[in-house]
Amino acid sequence: MFTSVLMIEKALTSADVEFVTTLHGDETVSFRVLLQPRGDQADRLLRAIDDVALGELDEAAKEGDVPEGQDATAPAQKALEVSLTALHAAGCEATGQLIEDHPLDALKQLVDESDADEVIVLTDPHYVEEFFHRDWASRARHKVGVPVLKLFSHAKD
Repeated sequence: MFTSVLMIEKALTSADVEFVTTLHGDETVSFRVLLQPRGDQADRLLRAIDDVALGELDEAAKEGDVPEGQDATAPAQKALEVSLTALHAAGCEATGQLIEDHPLDALKQLVDESDADEVIVLTDPHYVEEFFHRDWASRARHKVGVPVLKLFSHAKD
C-alpha cells in the first residue's frame, strides 16, 4: 500500500479528493492527514496580500473576521472530519489529526512513524511565502526525506 501524508489548511473539496485519490492510478493509497488551524503562524497581512494577488479584494477585507488561534480549533476539527469522510467515501484508508505547533516537526514525525512514501501539500496559493520559499512544501522538501508534491486546492464546490 502506498502511504501519502496530506497537509491541508481547510476541508477538502470533492475535486481535491478526486485529484489526490487518482494521482497513483489503481494503486491503493492510505492517507495520513494533517490540518493546522489558523493561528499566530498565519500572518493576516500575508493572507491579505495573497487575496489581493488573486483578485479577491472582498476576501482581503474579511481576513480579520476569520477565526484564529483557539477560536479556529473547532472549525478546523470539523474540516478535518469532512476531509476524512470524503477520503473514506472515495475508498481510501485515512486518518488525521490537527497540529497546533511546529507543523514541519509534526510532518517529519508522521512521515517517519508511518513510513510514508510521499508528502502532498494541498493549500491555497501563498504567493509571498512561495516566492521566498517559506511555504510548507518548500520547507518540507529539506526536512522529510521523501518526495514532496505541492498542489493548489480547489475552490469550494
